[in-house]
Amino acid sequence: MKKTALAVLLAFALAACSAPQGHDYPFRPVPFTAVQVTDPFWGQRLQASREVTIPLAFSKCEETGRYRNFEEAAQQMHADENLGFRVGGLPFDDTDVYKTIEGASYLLQTYPDPKLEAYIDSVLVIVAAAQEPDGYLYTARTRNPEHPHRWSGAERWVQIEDSHELYDLGHLIEGAVAHYRATGKRNFLDIAIKFADCVCHEIGPGPDQQVRVPGHQIAEMALAKLYTVTGDRKYLDEAKFFIDMRGHGEKGMDAYRQSDVPVMEQDEAVGHAVRAEYWYSGIADVAALTGEMQYTEVIDRIWENMVGKKIYLTGGVGARREGEAFGDAYELPNLTSYCETCAAIGNVYTNYRLFLLHGSSKYYDVLERTLYNGVLSGVSLDGGSFFYPNPLESDGRHQRQPWFGCACCPSNIARFIPSVAGYAYAFRDNDLYVNLYLSSRMSETLKGGEVALTTETGYPWNGDVAITVDKAPRKGFTLKLRIPGWVRGEVLPSDLYSYADGLQPGYKVLVNGEELHAELLDGYFCISRAWKPGDKVELLMDMPARIVRAHPSVQDDAGRVAFERGPIVYCAEWPDNPGVKVREVVLEANPELTVRHEPDKLYGIDELVVGRSGLTLIPYYAWNHRGAGDMAVWLRQE
Repeated sequence: MKKTALAVLLAFALAACSAPQGHDYPFRPVPFTAVQVTDPFWGQRLQASREVTIPLAFSKCEETGRYRNFEEAAQQMHADENLGFRVGGLPFDDTDVYKTIEGASYLLQTYPDPKLEAYIDSVLVIVAAAQEPDGYLYTARTRNPEHPHRWSGAERWVQIEDSHELYDLGHLIEGAVAHYRATGKRNFLDIAIKFADCVCHEIGPGPDQQVRVPGHQIAEMALAKLYTVTGDRKYLDEAKFFIDMRGHGEKGMDAYRQSDVPVMEQDEAVGHAVRAEYWYSGIADVAALTGEMQYTEVIDRIWENMVGKKIYLTGGVGARREGEAFGDAYELPNLTSYCETCAAIGNVYTNYRLFLLHGSSKYYDVLERTLYNGVLSGVSLDGGSFFYPNPLESDGRHQRQPWFGCACCPSNIARFIPSVAGYAYAFRDNDLYVNLYLSSRMSETLKGGEVALTTETGYPWNGDVAITVDKAPRKGFTLKLRIPGWVRGEVLPSDLYSYADGLQPGYKVLVNGEELHAELLDGYFCISRAWKPGDKVELLMDMPARIVRAHPSVQDDAGRVAFERGPIVYCAEWPDNPGVKVREVVLEANPELTVRHEPDKLYGIDELVVGRSGLTLIPYYAWNHRGAGDMAVWLRQE
C-alpha cells in the first residue's frame, strides 16, 4: 500500500507540473441569476420553499443547536481554559446551516427579500466568529479540542474518513458560492476561501503536507466550483488530488467509499449512493475542467453501468438499505428500495456535469426523470415534510417526517429546489440549449451577442412549448431544443426499461407558424438563423400515457408494468382506489389509458385511469399526502 501510494503521489506531482491550464466547462450553464421562473408547476414548489421549507430549516438550525455550535466554538477559541462544552450530535451538523443559506440565496433571485438577506448576514457573523485564525472551521473539534466529537480523532485530519471535516468544507463552499452569485457579497465566500486555503496548505502531495482522503465526498466537486469562481488553480489541483488518492487513506480499499479499486480502473457504481454521486460529480468536474481524457473515460464507464443496470424508473439510486448503497446489477427491489433523497439530488448533479462535459441530451433525459420523480417525491407539496428513503412500493409503513435527527435530506431539499432555474438553459459559443421546459425568462451573452428568450409552457402536463425571442445578436445564433427520450421512444438511454405499448409519439417544430424539419443532433433539434425580436418558436410534443416494462433481469419487476406520461412516473395509491389492494391488483394485458385533469387534487395533477379495472394512478411524487397506506409503481399484469 505504501509503495502504491508513493507511486500515485509521484504521478500526481508530475501531472500537476505538466497539466494544461484550466478552463471552463465545454458547455456552460446559463446561471440561475440570469433566469426568472414564471412557471405554475415550479412556481408552486418555489413558493413552498420560500414560505415553508427554508423558514423551517432555519428554525431547526436554531431549535437543534446548530447556531449554538458556532457560538460555543467562538467562545472556546477566546477562552484561556477548556470550557467543557459537550460535543454531541453529528459532526456534519454545521452543513445544515450552510445548505439552508445556499437554498435561501437561490430564492433571493426569484423573491428579493431584504429581511431574509439581513438574516443570512446575521448568521454569517456567527459562522465567521467560529473560524480559527488559519481558516479551519469545524465546530465538532473547536468547541472542545480536548474532547472533540467521537468521530473526529485527537488531532485535525487524523480520522478524516469518519470526521466529515472535508464534507463540511464541501457544503460550506457550495453555499458560499451560491450566496456570492446571488448577492455579490463576499462575507460567506471569504469564509469558504479561508477554510479551503487551510486545507490546501495542510493536505496534499508536498513534503510538508499530509496525505489524507475525504471520507464522505463532496469536497471534490465543491473545490472545482471554487476554482471556476476564483480562477485559482490550486483548488482544482486539490480536487484532483483527492480523486487520485482515493483508496490510499486510512480505510484503504473499500467499496462502500468507492475505493475498492483505483479510480482509473473503476467501471461500476458501487457503495454508499450519496457519496458515490458526489464522487462521480467531482470526477466529471475534473474531467471537464482539466481536459484530461482518462477521467472522462472513467466517469463514462461508471455512468453506463449505473444507467444500464442500477437506476430505478423514478431516477432514484441506491437499492440497499444496508449501507444506503447501490446493489448488484439489476438488483432493484421495490418495497425495500432505499433511494435516498440525497442520492437522487446527487444523481441530478452527476448528469448535469456530464452534460456540461459532453453536451448530449441523454444526460438530461436521466436528469429530468430524476428531478420530477426521485427528487420531488422527497418533499411534501406544501414543503413541510420529507422522505429520507423513497420506495417504489409501500405497505403503509412509509410516511414523510417533519424533520430528522440526521437532517441531510431536508436540508438538501432546502438548497436544491430553489436552484432549479440554473438547470434550464446552457450555451456554447453561439449555440443556446433549452434543456428543461419551464415557463421562464432568460438572458445570456453568446459569442455573437446577447440573447433573451421568454418560454411559456404547460409542462409537465402537456408537451406544448412556446419560445419568443426578445433579443438576438445581429448575425443570429443556433437554438437547440432538447427532444426528450420519452418522445423519441426511449425510457432511458439504455435497455433497462422499454415502452411496451407500441405507440410512436411525435413532435413538431414551428418558427413563426412554419413547420421545420431537421435531423436531431445528440437529441437536439437545431435551428440556426438570423433571429429578430418577436420571432416565435413552437415545440409541440405528443404526450400519451405509456406502459413500461423492465429488463427481464430485474426479477422484482417480472410480470409487472409501470405507467408514465411525459417526464412523470405514476403510481397506484390506496385513497384513489377504495376497496382495492393496489399491491395485489392484476391488470388486463393491453389496458387503455385515460388522462383526467384534476385541478383541485394534490395542487393540480393529471391522473391516469387504467382500462377495465378503473384503477386510478397519480404522479409518484404526490403520494403519501392523504395518510399511510398501500402504494405501488410496478403493478401485476395478466
